[in-house]
Amino acid sequence: MAKSSSLNVRVVEGRALPAKDVSGSSDPYCIVKVDDEVVARTATVWRSLSPFWGEEYTIHLPLDFHHLAFYVLDEDTVGHDDIIGKISLSREAIAADPRGIDSWINLSRVDPDAEVQGEICLDVQMLEDARGRCLHCHVLQARDLAPRDITGTSDPFARVFWGSQSLETSTIKKTRFPHWDEVLELREMPGAPAPLRVELWDWDMVGKNDFLGMVEFPPQVLQQNAPSGWFRLLPFPRAEEDSGGTLGALRLKVRLIEDRILPSRYYQPLTELLMESVLGPAEVGASILQGIWMMAPRASGIPPGALALGSQDPGPPPLSAVLAQEDAASPLAVLEELTLGDCRQDLATKLVKLFLGQGRAGPFLDYLTRREVTRTTDPNTLFRSNSLASKAMEQFMKLVGMPYLHEVLKPVINRVFEEKKYMELDPCKMDLGRTRRISFKGAPSEEHVRDASLGLLTGYLGPIVEAIVGSVGRCPPAMRLAFKQLHQCVEERFPQAEHEDVKYLAISGFLFLRFFAPAILTPKLFDLRDQHADPQTSRSLLLLAKAVQSIGNLGQQLGQGKELWMAPLHPFLQQSISRVRHFLDQLVDVDEEEEAGGPARALVAPSVIVREGYLLKRKEEPASLATRFAFKKRYFWLSGETLSYSKSPEWQMRSSIPVSRIRAVERVDEGAFQLPHVMQVVTQDPASVLHTTYLQCKNVNELNQWLSALRKASAPNPDKLAACHPGAFRSSRWTCCLQAERSAAGCSRTHSAVTLGDWSDPLDPDAEIQMVYRRLLLGRDQLRMKFQEDPNTDSSPEADAEKSSGATEGACPNALARQREAAARLLEVLEDLDRAHEEFQQREQQKAALGPLGH
Repeated sequence: MAKSSSLNVRVVEGRALPAKDVSGSSDPYCIVKVDDEVVARTATVWRSLSPFWGEEYTIHLPLDFHHLAFYVLDEDTVGHDDIIGKISLSREAIAADPRGIDSWINLSRVDPDAEVQGEICLDVQMLEDARGRCLHCHVLQARDLAPRDITGTSDPFARVFWGSQSLETSTIKKTRFPHWDEVLELREMPGAPAPLRVELWDWDMVGKNDFLGMVEFPPQVLQQNAPSGWFRLLPFPRAEEDSGGTLGALRLKVRLIEDRILPSRYYQPLTELLMESVLGPAEVGASILQGIWMMAPRASGIPPGALALGSQDPGPPPLSAVLAQEDAASPLAVLEELTLGDCRQDLATKLVKLFLGQGRAGPFLDYLTRREVTRTTDPNTLFRSNSLASKAMEQFMKLVGMPYLHEVLKPVINRVFEEKKYMELDPCKMDLGRTRRISFKGAPSEEHVRDASLGLLTGYLGPIVEAIVGSVGRCPPAMRLAFKQLHQCVEERFPQAEHEDVKYLAISGFLFLRFFAPAILTPKLFDLRDQHADPQTSRSLLLLAKAVQSIGNLGQQLGQGKELWMAPLHPFLQQSISRVRHFLDQLVDVDEEEEAGGPARALVAPSVIVREGYLLKRKEEPASLATRFAFKKRYFWLSGETLSYSKSPEWQMRSSIPVSRIRAVERVDEGAFQLPHVMQVVTQDPASVLHTTYLQCKNVNELNQWLSALRKASAPNPDKLAACHPGAFRSSRWTCCLQAERSAAGCSRTHSAVTLGDWSDPLDPDAEIQMVYRRLLLGRDQLRMKFQEDPNTDSSPEADAEKSSGATEGACPNALARQREAAARLLEVLEDLDRAHEEFQQREQQKAALGPLGH
């Protein structure tokens, strides 16, 4: 059984931030820290006091993290960035509500004395002699202290207080990883028992010393179990002052997920229930669901024989009539009813990953879309709600289609960002003062601006449409098959001639309106760019997104609504619509054999490149001199098998590091080479000798992404290092802990468990089904109240028919009985999983009580 801990963090937006620039505005961005380790940085929103970021991160963590902090800074092109404020959330505060935190929180001022980090190693002993009680405080070392000096280090010393006595250690210069190994002896003085307090300070020759943190132990702890080991440093106890809104506020969404993942066999009953919702029981050939599946041939990845595809049905009932009864009777349908709209996206993501991991994503999406289509009477409202079907298709496209999206859109998006052309069609928003940037003859006027903008817009839209309609062969087969199933389902439901476009709109509504257009509007959120657009570029992207939306709507709303100023674009859009219809016809013309059958355990094959780009590289060398000029620019490729590099992407000669040899991937202190954003890859050769390669990234976001990708790629490796040096070996000593032996043990813990989740993460069906189980637990009481039969009430068909209107609108008695059966089976499975978790928890507690010899 494995334990997992992750944080889902969404930095939504800010409001009422103070102006830090002479222009009366700010250029704000956020840094996200976990236990003082930077794990993410939002992009900068330029010239805004109410920025919208909308950036989301899934951070996989060790189980023992303590706090999460958000710092808002104003980016300055010259000098240091200004700190606006911070929000600090303890692990306990985040875990207090299983639904997490979703609210506006005021920023607090940043107090340097409260910005402490790191740990101290102590061994305390209480001794008695003829003179009375004596306390021996053995101050061994500290690690990861906050840098207080301009060099990025500190000059730390420890001060120990016990009652009215205090003693100090020596000061160790220029390190964040000091080794003291000093024993301080303090005598007990008359009076009440006193606590032991150990403070760390940074010594300064000029001015006052800087506080680095403290630990304190009450008298009862000293008497009963004297402390020994590593202890986290804390700030002086003081309440964090809320600025009362004068520094602005952030809207944050934070949810902590800590869980135990059981062995796969324990999840099998729940997995089978969910699969049965989609596939139908294999042993019941006449089941309703299987009848539905036989009525329409589908292109799916199910192995031959799993369903009776293509068999002859002598007299099937109408599809709508069958689904009307079955609609709410499956475990999946019951699960959807228990999930509120704002939680459906999370549930959809988990279910899509689960069915992808089982090789059943096609049937799963087919089932949900058929339910949705059957319940829809007006084709104009098809997939307009945030149903599980809509959210599942949306998440499915993101999971399997991100490389495709990047291939299609990235060239044009890069052009828009780099060229920074002014484009505007709306007369109410035109800035004629900007027309000097547009090349035209004659006096500036709205007509000139509109004509120039029209030319620029079509100049960008043309390549976008060309890239999309020419991308049939590059679209992932799984996406094409899902669209084919959707196309067939909608065509069956709305066969009338007046609804000819509905089967196209159903696909384009997902592909254009929920995939391409949002990516054009906010490229940063789809990893198309590292930064958010400035206001001018953002407006250009909005115009392009609106145009792509209109094409995706097949021109149905052209000339309607409030945006009549888009009319100059209509001829171009109309010409594109027929090409899009042809593209959609080609897209769904795919054979079911093209989808790989069988379980798909990973989205990315080991040989597929998961990250690439230029980095500055330097090898560890025995020479003591390590200058910044030793870093050479190289182009890197990372797959599940190798980290390879060459002078440029075109070079055929490549060097490579086998991923299987990686033992640690960690940050490097800025002071090691006087360079920011440096990481190290520690490898072990066949002779068990460790080697270090240093890599510099261009910014903290790129650093975090490479750290995460390398850690995930090397996750299965054995013999990972528990500690390493965050500095470099220079001038015959380590720059971090000042030890003189190159082979000295690492002074800092490694962070191999800290990674960022993304679309390329390997699928883990056990983890996904565990999250579905947790979701069901939250709705268990509702499940019992809504569906479970009360034995003390009348259970006659007449009574069931009367109750059915309360449980599911319009459900017949047989459907209500099936709902109750599905609910009963779900409750039974939940009880079994509850017992399994309790048993494993008891075993863990027994092992902990017995100690290291207990096993």
